[in-house]
Amino acid sequence: MGISRDVRKAVELVRKAVASRQAVQEIRHTIAALPPRKPGHFRIAVYFADGAVNMYQLRQWYRPLAELAQTHPVVVMARNATGAAALLKDDALPVAFVPAVRDIERFLDEQDIRIVLYVNQNTRNFQMFRYGERWHVFINHGESDKMYMTTNQYKAYDYALIAGQAARERLGRTLWDFDLDRRTIEIGRPQADHYSGELPYAPDERTVVLYAPTWEGDRPAAYYGSVRTHGEALVAALLATGRHRVIYRPHPRSGVVDAEFGAANQRIIEAIRAANAADPRAHHVYDDRPDLGWQLAAADVAIADVSAMVYDRLAAGKPLLITRPADPAAQIDEGGYLSACEWLRAEDAPRIAEEVERVQADPEAAARLHHWVTHYFGDTTPGAATARFHAAIEQLLATWDDWRSRAAG
Repeated sequence: MGISRDVRKAVELVRKAVASRQAVQEIRHTIAALPPRKPGHFRIAVYFADGAVNMYQLRQWYRPLAELAQTHPVVVMARNATGAAALLKDDALPVAFVPAVRDIERFLDEQDIRIVLYVNQNTRNFQMFRYGERWHVFINHGESDKMYMTTNQYKAYDYALIAGQAARERLGRTLWDFDLDRRTIEIGRPQADHYSGELPYAPDERTVVLYAPTWEGDRPAAYYGSVRTHGEALVAALLATGRHRVIYRPHPRSGVVDAEFGAANQRIIEAIRAANAADPRAHHVYDDRPDLGWQLAAADVAIADVSAMVYDRLAAGKPLLITRPADPAAQIDEGGYLSACEWLRAEDAPRIAEEVERVQADPEAAARLHHWVTHYFGDTTPGAATARFHAAIEQLLATWDDWRSRAAG
């Protein structure tokens, strides 16, 4: 039995290795067919070592980076074949495929990369950190109060671009001997300047509710996902009113660890399909498209789990409810917005319509929301965050010039 299992594992490993080599060859062939890169053209690179499953972390930066590229051309250094394939398909930013260290070195010899941006904490980031004479800058893929936001890995970067005062306080409470004033730059949420897109329905009298749960998590401390505990009940209740339109946007990793969590996700999707079939005017939306923006702007009320989605919505300054994790092992930092947010407990999910009406009409809830929007993101006037992002990049480029001058003697 053990020998048979080992043989199957060996065969699967060989199959994956062959598929990986074929994927690498296909990506190289695709890029070779593109117009050649001009030497020294790029000074800013985004390093992305993940595969297609984590593309959501980079996609939310497409529009801010494309706007930055109008002044300073930006290229994505892709390490993984599936990630590179997704980037090429999206065609949002130029792509350099650098699966091997020798590819990285060849690319750095060709281009004048002065700033390297990172959207996540992939362990392969350390392969890029070995290259000095450029700034390594963590820009993250969202703002939140999850433990991920205070990891000691921040110290590995030269600088971190953070959202605002809340992030500064969070890091100050957690990281020992970390020079916050020198190594962090507040920029707000540039993505919020691009909360737009074509609606897949015609607006009407219905109250639009966005439900955007996170995945189930891979350890008890991160069991924030609400699909099983809250999701089925709250979606069923909203679908039944005839007064609400549901936009259901589950995390793309839903069900990768827990099959029952994935099954609950599928039941919600089927319930939405059935509701639309019964009433085509309802136009409920199962949203699995990569772009995030219109959903946050269009929803009258949003429901999110403890995740970056809370803060994506917070940056829009509109009402939201946050699902209270049912698992007591889930770690919740209640020192920030989560100390004063509008919690939705699992037992209250069936009466979600009442909760939606309450947060829309409660002036005290609106005042609390405004306070926390400012605390987390600063000035949210349209265009303000983009201006701060661009100013941060200019500051880093100027500092790079200064250090290069010193090195030259």
